[in-house]
Amino acid sequence: MMVTTRVRLDRIASSTRNAHLGRDVIVCDQINPSEGYVLAVRILEDKSTYNTVEDLTGRMVPLRAGDVLAGTLGNRRALHGYAGEVPSHIAVGDVLHILNLGGVLGRCTSASPELGPPFRAEVLGAILSFPELSDRVGRPAHIRQGAVPASDQLRSTVPVIYVAGTCMNTGKTYAATELVRGLSRSGLRVAACKLTGVSLMRDTLQMLDAGAITALAFSDSGLASTRAGVTTTTAKGIMNRLAESKPDVVIAELGDGILGEYGVQDILADPALRGAAAAWVVAAPDPVGCWGALQILRSDYGITATVLTGPATDNEVGLDYIRSHLHIPAHNARRDAAGLVAVVRKAVDAAKHSRPSPKLTVSEGTL
Repeated sequence: MMVTTRVRLDRIASSTRNAHLGRDVIVCDQINPSEGYVLAVRILEDKSTYNTVEDLTGRMVPLRAGDVLAGTLGNRRALHGYAGEVPSHIAVGDVLHILNLGGVLGRCTSASPELGPPFRAEVLGAILSFPELSDRVGRPAHIRQGAVPASDQLRSTVPVIYVAGTCMNTGKTYAATELVRGLSRSGLRVAACKLTGVSLMRDTLQMLDAGAITALAFSDSGLASTRAGVTTTTAKGIMNRLAESKPDVVIAELGDGILGEYGVQDILADPALRGAAAAWVVAAPDPVGCWGALQILRSDYGITATVLTGPATDNEVGLDYIRSHLHIPAHNARRDAAGLVAVVRKAVDAAKHSRPSPKLTVSEGTL
């Protein structure tokens, strides 16, 4: 028999936003140990590092011992962060870990020495959702509620600027944000998205702040994190939804790296998604990363990068190597955003001129 308890939440993590939770929730002791389900947990200690969580507004708020948090079950495989997974069995009283700033919950399998151990959290129960006012018996809350539907077909014809990198923390989001800002100021309607990674609103909020008319992430499709096998249909669904806002171009950040475990490779290999590209912006930390990224993209996927950015372009040493040995444009997003935008805008304009104009239907025209 299911046992329920009323709980008041101190913090509601951004990863749960599709579930539309209030402060007062009902939790039950029957827990489905699967990614995407929303749990209430109690923080067990204080921490001096990595001690905040992103709330539903996008603010980073502190977590303290005793706080009751709503988070989302999920996996994480971050090279410079925590790695963890959803355990095969979860019961009230079990201890899970906070795996990322978005409040993704799981059992930590590996921690970064720079971050220290993750927060430990006691499981209070599965949060119940009551989507209909007449519902008396709730159902376990899940972040696929009201999610952007995945799609097997890419119906959008909007040109895409992909921003990829060799790894996390190579400046992909900064480059994507500067591209949104620069292209918007040049007169284009820019939509933005983050197609892979672990749930966090911060990156898409930055894109909106930079001038994007709309922005979506994989978490809007009901995923706490991405992995191989799910990213292509998720990406196509997001692109189709963004196209409804009639943008001139889409900036699509591929979180993590081209050799990571978040399903970036599936997107690179998909003919429809690859064919939508007007430009490929690649972020790398050093010359070896630049060389390797170009080789992998070209040999494995037939992709020619448009421009390189990231820490490898921080000063003239990296820039000289890229331009003289790799023979590709290179512009630092922090120091030379205008140069980066100019290269990409040229590629977008060329892509638009090379694509056939959509046929006018009777309903779209006048008789």
